Amino acid sequence: MKIIPAIDIIEGKCVRLSKGDYNTKKIYNENPLEVALEFESSGIEYLHLVDLDGARSSRIINYKILESIASGTRLKVDFGGGLKSDSDVKIAFESGASQVTGGSIAANDPELFIGWLDRYGAEKIILGADCSNRKIATNGWMRESSLDVIDFINDYVSKGIQQVISTDINLDGMLSGPSIELYEEILSMTEVGLIASGGVSSIDDLKQLKAIGCDGAIVGKAIYEGTINLKELAELC
Repeated sequence: MKIIPAIDIIEGKCVRLSKGDYNTKKIYNENPLEVALEFESSGIEYLHLVDLDGARSSRIINYKILESIASGTRLKVDFGGGLKSDSDVKIAFESGASQVTGGSIAANDPELFIGWLDRYGAEKIILGADCSNRKIATNGWMRESSLDVIDFINDYVSKGIQQVISTDINLDGMLSGPSIELYEEILSMTEVGLIASGGVSSIDDLKQLKAIGCDGAIVGKAIYEGTINLKELAELC
């Protein structure tokens, strides 16, 4: 299972939120490259980088942060947030992203998202399936759609998606454990590589996600708050 630390960006700074609420913003480092370099030096290979400014706007914003991390480290960066157009995706890949994640755009403009899938290939495009009470949330999690998470994922699997990042928003940043039941249901009802996100608080949580068959797990606040240390993550990798 891939262990994927997360860096969320607001105004160029490394932050974390609770349940996606921008009012809960906590700044952990004003230089995201420093954080990425620390991950790399600990033996981490992957990074989930989210442009939170872009997520609640209509365009990619913090691509210069992506560029600095991609050029300054060997990390394989999955980038999301603010990808609303062909030009946004082009900027993300030109700035060094190994993969991009589309969530809001997949819910709001399926034709555009499927175009990215056809153009770049399933190994480059990840579906973002973030939900609250099983309903897909969009626009920086500020809007809840009527789309059921399982139906949403299965629809895109039929169109060629191979990888999905799914966050249970109600657990994100709460350090209360991941949504094991939801992930078990996704894995039992879909044929997709599932990357779990949200709620991870301990190495035992990660071991449990691996045991149920997740392809990857994103770890955020647990690292920054010290409930998981990088040495433990490296050993698990």
